[in-house]
Amino acid sequence: MTGGSPDVPAGRLVSLDAFRGLTIAGMILVNNPGSWSYIYPPLAHAEWHGWTPTDLIFPYFLFIVGVAVPFSFSRRLASGAARTDLFRHVVVRSLLLIGIGLMMRLVPDFDFATLRWPGVLQRIGVVYLAAAGLYLAFGIRSRIAIAAALLLGYWAAMTWVPVPGYGAGDLSAEGSLASWVDRTLMAGHTWREMWDPEGLLSTLPAIGTCLLGIFTGEWLRSSEDRSKVTRGMMIAAAVLIPLGLLWGLAFPINKNLWTSSYVVFTAGTALLVFGALYWAIDVKGWRGLWHRPLVVYGMNALAVFVASGMLSKTLGRIRIGGTEGTSLYGWIYQNLFRSWAGDLNGSLAFAVTYVLFWLGCMWLLDRRRIYIKI
Repeated sequence: MTGGSPDVPAGRLVSLDAFRGLTIAGMILVNNPGSWSYIYPPLAHAEWHGWTPTDLIFPYFLFIVGVAVPFSFSRRLASGAARTDLFRHVVVRSLLLIGIGLMMRLVPDFDFATLRWPGVLQRIGVVYLAAAGLYLAFGIRSRIAIAAALLLGYWAAMTWVPVPGYGAGDLSAEGSLASWVDRTLMAGHTWREMWDPEGLLSTLPAIGTCLLGIFTGEWLRSSEDRSKVTRGMMIAAAVLIPLGLLWGLAFPINKNLWTSSYVVFTAGTALLVFGALYWAIDVKGWRGLWHRPLVVYGMNALAVFVASGMLSKTLGRIRIGGTEGTSLYGWIYQNLFRSWAGDLNGSLAFAVTYVLFWLGCMWLLDRRRIYIKI
């Protein structure tokens, strides 16, 4: 737990906090509908190939992690910190993220036999370990080569390596190489019997997402001309978005497989959104009521992710009317939202209210200068 100014310390990249806050608010919104049977299509993941706004959220987190790396480590390196000490810090943070992710799955049953090993925080931890380690170990040219190798190598493996019983190039949920690796090495511990959206092989291109964020962070630090930096981000977005869509014709954009085209496309959209926030907040200085909620969320992103997820899980476990009754989560939706707004809009109203509830909680922490980090 660390203290800080609610006005954000001088020199901090406020737009990055706002981008992080926008992303975590989006994740809470899409993860907590009143009913999973009633969701507006943009607030649901694509069924398999393709994308929706919801499919942009997770890669944005990894991109943001990457952007923050040069800002955090460059200052420490300039002050004389040893790279080995920084890497030890990276390892500790990564293990803590993985451990928190596993604990969120284990509580309250602690059923290790059916524990799902992968997860959002677990992937963030592994990707951060790899990407930050590469930042500390290699120069930018080597990291660009590594990022290209990860994306091209994953594309080649997924399209050329044959899978037993399915052959090569099968990108279905059951027949892809990534799915086969998951069920072979993690049988009984995946989200679905045949595959996992945060699986092992698909973590490799996810490292590429984080590396693209690191390159962005380095670009932000490379020039004091903020207008030039903004133009650079927008130009990069204008290149990466169509490049990702074009690659997607041969290697479909797919969040569950974290395809290379998905990495390129989502990095482009991340640059577009982040670039717009950077220009408005850090270049033009347009700050006020519109950006404060985003920053409040962004300054305590890990805390609100864990707390909102655990409360939602708890509400789903508490039963109204005995073990065969509805959950407290369902009761709240049906009686406080569905009763007046209907199925679909009631489900959305529940999710929006949940986002606002946690915004209030994080605002209280912000007012007390409490920022929970690892």
